Amino acid sequence: MAVVKSTTKQLELLARLVRADAESEGQQGMLMVENVGVNRVRVNCLDFKNIQNLDEMVFQSPGGFETTQKSCFDQRAREGEKKLAP
Repeated sequence: MAVVKSTTKQLELLARLVRADAESEGQQGMLMVENVGVNRVRVNCLDFKNIQNLDEMVFQSPGGFETTQKSCFDQRAREGEKKLAP
């Protein structure tokens, strides 16, 4: 999997996103959400231009993850989701 520079706080944010967006999909689904997020940071394409870090990716507007607007996103990430982070 691709790696991006990140802080502990950003990894926690990514883990919260993964949990909120794909918890019901199991580990593979959560890894897929994570990969999409990391790719948005790494690639400078039309829809994801100027996204430099995980914070910007998670809260991108418009075009970001709808899950950030739901209460489940506000829950703490568990160790399992944190271990999935790059």
